[in-house]
Amino acid sequence: MTIPENKIYPRTGDKETIYLKNVIKNPNIEVGDYTMYNDFANDPTLFEKNNVLYHYPINHDKLIIGKFCSIACGTKFLFNSANHTLSSLSTYPFPLFFEEWNLDKKNVTHSWDNKGDIIIGNDVWIGYEAVILAGVSIGDGAIIGARAVVTKDVPPYTIVGGVPAKPIKKRFSDDTISSLLSIQWWNWSKEKISKNIKAIQTGKIDELQ
Repeated sequence: MTIPENKIYPRTGDKETIYLKNVIKNPNIEVGDYTMYNDFANDPTLFEKNNVLYHYPINHDKLIIGKFCSIACGTKFLFNSANHTLSSLSTYPFPLFFEEWNLDKKNVTHSWDNKGDIIIGNDVWIGYEAVILAGVSIGDGAIIGARAVVTKDVPPYTIVGGVPAKPIKKRFSDDTISSLLSIQWWNWSKEKISKNIKAIQTGKIDELQ
């Protein structure tokens, strides 16, 4: 599925809401179709600069966001270079200042612990000013509460909130969650989604075709 004409602003007259995929230039950031980002405080097209932090090429870490996600204003993705190593007797990043301490430049990444990529599933709603830390995976259909700090993986269709974020409840029964993960409506054609929007919106999974 592709977004027609690579449109950035899906709503007429609304310059605060964008289809995020169409402003991404960093090859280490992948965003699925129809995922939207809203920012009423800053230019939403500057998402890479303002919201994806400490994401340096030397780490080769990735931000992967699925389709049909809703990302609220001020959401931050904190990558590995925000960390300081915990295996050292000091948290000071000596390798980063290799010139000062006559260290080998190639060991710069020893300044921090590398916890891996950030992976966001499909149909995920991330609330206002939430913070997602490096190495976290968020399952399909999950909801992240406003200003939550997500330090651990979030299961599909689970609502989490708080600092650090903890599960609040599942959105649906286990059977319904299993069916949704099997159906994967977000991978349907636009025409098929349009045909089933009413059933999706009213929660009638048995009517999905």
